Amino acid sequence: MHSTREPDSSMRSQPNPMPGFIKTPVEIERMRVACRLAADVLEMIAPHVQPGVSTGELDRICHEYIVGVQQAIPAPLNYHGFPKSICTSVNQVVCHGIPSDRRILKHGDIVNVDITVLKDGYHGDTSAMFLVGKVEAHAERLVRITQECLYRAIAIVRPGARLGDIGHVIQQHAEGNYYSVVREYCGHGIGSQFHEEPQVLHYGRPGTGMELQQGMTFTIEPMINAGKRHTKLSQRDGWTVETKDGRLSAQWEHTLLVTADGCEVLTARRGEPWRPA
Repeated sequence: MHSTREPDSSMRSQPNPMPGFIKTPVEIERMRVACRLAADVLEMIAPHVQPGVSTGELDRICHEYIVGVQQAIPAPLNYHGFPKSICTSVNQVVCHGIPSDRRILKHGDIVNVDITVLKDGYHGDTSAMFLVGKVEAHAERLVRITQECLYRAIAIVRPGARLGDIGHVIQQHAEGNYYSVVREYCGHGIGSQFHEEPQVLHYGRPGTGMELQQGMTFTIEPMINAGKRHTKLSQRDGWTVETKDGRLSAQWEHTLLVTADGCEVLTARRGEPWRPA
């Protein structure tokens, strides 16, 4: 679950992290625990994402697992008034979709499930796309390219890299595949707070923005649209963000720790490059 970009944030220099950005070894261990739990929720819910299930049911299953099995807290619940424990964003919904018993998944849908777990005072934040039943090739391609955007960004995270490098890699790959990058919402620092500095934009110029340092933890979570980049916020619920042109949107998210020579993907799931099956 991401933060809303400040209008002028892409222009701020952000030369170096403030002291609080660098996590202590104790904080890092707590982050590892919370992030592993968040990844486990996505693995648990995967077989339930099928045609005929409601997003409300997915929310209940995740809530019961986080609270009952993991003995943790679903961080989105009541966060600034958000009414559910997870976000479920279907098709043209970019982010912050509210689970509902009335929203029944059907063949051909694509859905992002966004999980944030709070455990022992620290947050783990991750999301994944799911293909519901038989999905058209153009939708599958959007989902795949969006994941590639995330993976390419992760590959360049290391001390000395800059936030603008991350945004540039994502923007280049998305636009090179004739997609667009959502600009109103971004990745973020994370730790004892759900959303911390810095803001991690998914577009930008290489060599600009804050320099990454060992011990920083933040999310990268590109939202990529099949059509134009513009979005609209629901006036009805104040949360749901959709593409303005009604075309599909996809998103993937991981929480990362900057290490001495690269990064650790704290929310890696089984089968991903950083956590083999």
